[in-house]
Amino acid sequence: MAERVEVVTYDKQWPSHFRDIAASLQALIGPEVIAIDHIGSTAVPGLSAKPLIDIDVTLPGVEHVLAAISRMEGAGYESRGNRYEHDVYAFLMRSTNPKRRVYLLPQGNETHQKRIFFRDYLIAHPQTAAEYAALKQKLAREYAYDGDGYTRAKADFVNRVVAAAQGTT
Repeated sequence: MAERVEVVTYDKQWPSHFRDIAASLQALIGPEVIAIDHIGSTAVPGLSAKPLIDIDVTLPGVEHVLAAISRMEGAGYESRGNRYEHDVYAFLMRSTNPKRRVYLLPQGNETHQKRIFFRDYLIAHPQTAAEYAALKQKLAREYAYDGDGYTRAKADFVNRVVAAAQGTT
């Protein structure tokens, strides 16, 4: 059975969860880590979100990403494969509360850059964040058991915000 799409009110513990997860990822992957960024809605103070901490781990190159895959799997992360564009590898850990989704990607990755633009724009523009929260609540009802549909239905809004953040609108 498909998992229910659940959007909950902001939890003030999410930043603390991120810091703990980031420390464990740094220790797991090692000194080649360039950056560990809290992305997604749980990274935006006050924004409702799925109770899932999304994290991007930036590594120097694809070879470092590929080398880290076995370490992630050995630590209990479920591999979700190559996502979004080449060289973005996703991992999910369902056994933690909150759940966590980690993306390994090489430095200079466009998907990562867009995620940072999106996060930072929402933090700087509370009205846009409120509009996004309302959209997510609506879509969570419409796509209650279709996580991929939920994500696809948010794409136009996300793309508009990224374009605004990049100054291309």
